[in-house]
Amino acid sequence: MAGEAVDGAHSVVATIQPAITLLGLGIIAALASRALRLNPIVGYLGLGLGLASLGIAEDFSGPVVAAMAEAGVMFLLFNLGLHFSLGRIRAEAGNIFGFGTLQMLVAGGAFAALLAALGLPLAFAIIAGFGLGLSSTAVVIGLIRERDQDDCPVGRAAQAILIFQDIAAILLLVGAGALAGGGALLPALGMAGAKALAAFAVAVLFARYCTEPLFRLIARAGTTEVYTATALFIALAAGWATGMAGLSLTLGAFLGGMAVADSRYRILVQTEIDAFRGLFLSFFFISVGLSIDPAALAQDWLWVLLAAAGLIAVKCGLNVIAALVNRWSVPGSIQLGFLLGQGSEFTLVLLALPAVSGLVEPRLVSTLVTAIAISLAVTPPVSNLGRRLAGRLRAGPPDAKLAGDAAPVVIIGLTPAGRALADALAFNDIGYLAIEPDHDRFQLALADGYPVQQANPADPRSWDAIGMGKREVAVVATGNVDASRELTPLVQERLPGITRVIALRGSESLEEFAAMGMMPVDTGASGGHERLADLVFEALGRERRLPSPGWAEEERAVA
Repeated sequence: MAGEAVDGAHSVVATIQPAITLLGLGIIAALASRALRLNPIVGYLGLGLGLASLGIAEDFSGPVVAAMAEAGVMFLLFNLGLHFSLGRIRAEAGNIFGFGTLQMLVAGGAFAALLAALGLPLAFAIIAGFGLGLSSTAVVIGLIRERDQDDCPVGRAAQAILIFQDIAAILLLVGAGALAGGGALLPALGMAGAKALAAFAVAVLFARYCTEPLFRLIARAGTTEVYTATALFIALAAGWATGMAGLSLTLGAFLGGMAVADSRYRILVQTEIDAFRGLFLSFFFISVGLSIDPAALAQDWLWVLLAAAGLIAVKCGLNVIAALVNRWSVPGSIQLGFLLGQGSEFTLVLLALPAVSGLVEPRLVSTLVTAIAISLAVTPPVSNLGRRLAGRLRAGPPDAKLAGDAAPVVIIGLTPAGRALADALAFNDIGYLAIEPDHDRFQLALADGYPVQQANPADPRSWDAIGMGKREVAVVATGNVDASRELTPLVQERLPGITRVIALRGSESLEEFAAMGMMPVDTGASGGHERLADLVFEALGRERRLPSPGWAEEERAVA
């Protein structure tokens, strides 16, 4: 008996050892990627490729690693479903289903036609081609948030397109699952589509009638572990249910997330699931790297670089064309096109499926996977290039009406607070003069479609050119409080009739600036941007109309 127990323990250790080893190496790969300012996905792919190059890929191909990789994809889809509420679909339906469809038809259709023209099987051309039309949700959303572009036209449009791409990715995964059944693609897609619609209806009914009562019951227990277990159960059980129905596990995970998206407990569920998503998803990307043939890659390195460059160049160009067809301006189209010019993690998921990869030579799959990884790594500099090009195209003779007498507000500094105020004024048809003393911030605001001029209001000699004496409200949003302190006596003497508002990051100096005759607002606190706008409208004596979702694209995207 003792010997059997020892043998059993050794068997368990041997089973979980590959997962433990990959977990430790994955931590190192993630830290190295961050140090090099690369997306961790690139580090995980590189780790898998490195292990494959050492000839030990088979040592990490056990059932535990495979199960954890599959779970990672399921949690990724569950997390996307959490952001896919029915309310958001209704609010931004035009951009999601209009612009998003256009982008996928132009980019995905062109890649599919190109692959078919190269003589590849039609099923592979359709699935891989439209897969190449997808962009990286993880990388793009991270860039948008890092740059505070969530509410600017490019940022909002990109998020809307990514939502539609999430739908397209689900359909592609369903199509790939249909291929695995061995039937014809179109009939299988039709049957799978009908099953998917039925599953969607079940998810909607669950969201409407079951989600809130279930989580209210759990909330009474007041135990964190129960929330964690429930989140895991919904993600895994929903995937199991669609798997039993002959659909993909990932579709069920997505629908499970969508069923919770409109719940008041969504943020709590997302918090519980995020750690598992990142952990298990790392196993998937490492597994993708392990599947690459290093010998073929070394032999085809030139083709890999050409494929990566071609993917980025063609994808950026096709995205620009789609934006132009959608009646965006040339600068806005370029910025958006370059932002979405990389491959997608979902394409890696598609290419890793045996039903898809088995249609073509393994060398081609390895080349495409590595090219996509390169495109993910170079997304920040590529998108920065598009932003700079957009800024140069928008830079021209200043519009005289911006500095005219009809603009009662001057905004000094297009920081996130300044941008939010500019959006509110523009929506209410109130003129403003935007002044940006910082050159880099000026270029970025110009690229993002804001009417802005570069000047230095800290120099009193510029006040006459700016027309400060004709303004009703001056808003300081640069974050440079020292200049405001120094200039206060001169402003009080030369501009006694102007209302001065200052946006502060923190509450420490509120009383100090109030004593100087200014109206301070802590924009770093929750709702700070809204309070800043309300304060300016109050000073103008104007009633403020609140914008509907998506208005910014219509107002500035075509400018």
